[in-house]
Amino acid sequence: MRKYYLDNIRWITVVIVVVYHVFYMYNGEGIPGVAGNISGFEVQYWDIFQYLTFPWFMFLLFVVSGISSKLYLKTHTDKEFFKSRTTKLLVPSTIGLFAFQFIQGYYNTRLSNAMNMLKTVPVPVAFLIMAVSGIGVLWYIQLLWVFSVVLIPIRRLEKDRLWKLAKRTNIIVIILMAVPVFGAAQILNTPIICVYRFGYYGLAFLLGYFVFSHDEVVDILKRNALWLTIVAVILAITFSIVYLGDNYADAPVFKTPLFTLFGWFASIAFLGMGARYLDFTNSITSVMTRYSWGLYIFHYLGISIIAAYIAPKDILPFPVVYLISLISAVVIAYLLYELISRLPFFRWAVLGIKKARRSDV
Repeated sequence: MRKYYLDNIRWITVVIVVVYHVFYMYNGEGIPGVAGNISGFEVQYWDIFQYLTFPWFMFLLFVVSGISSKLYLKTHTDKEFFKSRTTKLLVPSTIGLFAFQFIQGYYNTRLSNAMNMLKTVPVPVAFLIMAVSGIGVLWYIQLLWVFSVVLIPIRRLEKDRLWKLAKRTNIIVIILMAVPVFGAAQILNTPIICVYRFGYYGLAFLLGYFVFSHDEVVDILKRNALWLTIVAVILAITFSIVYLGDNYADAPVFKTPLFTLFGWFASIAFLGMGARYLDFTNSITSVMTRYSWGLYIFHYLGISIIAAYIAPKDILPFPVVYLISLISAVVIAYLLYELISRLPFFRWAVLGIKKARRSDV
């Protein structure tokens, strides 16, 4: 039976990511590569949304991806798993950069004020720079492909012994897992591009696969979902108060105990609440599940276009710019998904779809 709560958690989290990127694009914390502060306020208190979401939403997506990987491998071979993940994840984040995402790279370069640099290099080099700059949100599927590949030899070595042992996990062990999560946040972080956190997100994926793919463990989260949510809210408020104004997306903040503790409790609370209240499907959730992949892949382009052409002109109040950025993200993602999913080569290169459109896995 399909676990609808995983579909619903995924698309809800993707929607949160879209809203987050609107605030991120116009953040007042001085994070580079975006349009930045357009409000004129020295402190943008609405930026708190970023602090309330960043420590956990991608961690949660990797946990869900780990669970989904285990479910897939129950009925497929390692070879089929590798092939499907390569098509779905690696192709869009490599070939897709040259087939389409160089457009996103153009806007990333423009928002980073690096256009003059591109004019000084040969056209092929400039195109290569834009293609690489177009990775953007695709870092998630790049890491997910790496974790999926690493999972294959791990499975062959442990032969489900560790997975079966993890079935005994209780609420005390779940809480204590915050310790290795903190430890994982300290290692395998790339020095320049801070989103490539192999330790933090890799552990999330493995915990999803080995621990939270068990219905018995998820049932524990369901029973404890309320108090876990209360703890997560308290940590969210505390984290936002302590670090508001700091660069939450880079060291040293993302290595702090408060960051990882908040990220952990928010993730397991969301997973528990989702399993408890979101295990259903209807016409709305079906549509959102169908389009969540395209929404994730394309949404940042819509935000970037508004940030490049509308926001700098100072012709609209900043709340309106935020709103049309959000609308642009959704509309352009929908249109591009509908178009590209119908084009034989591009649906494979950009979306990892070979024949028919499929929901994210």
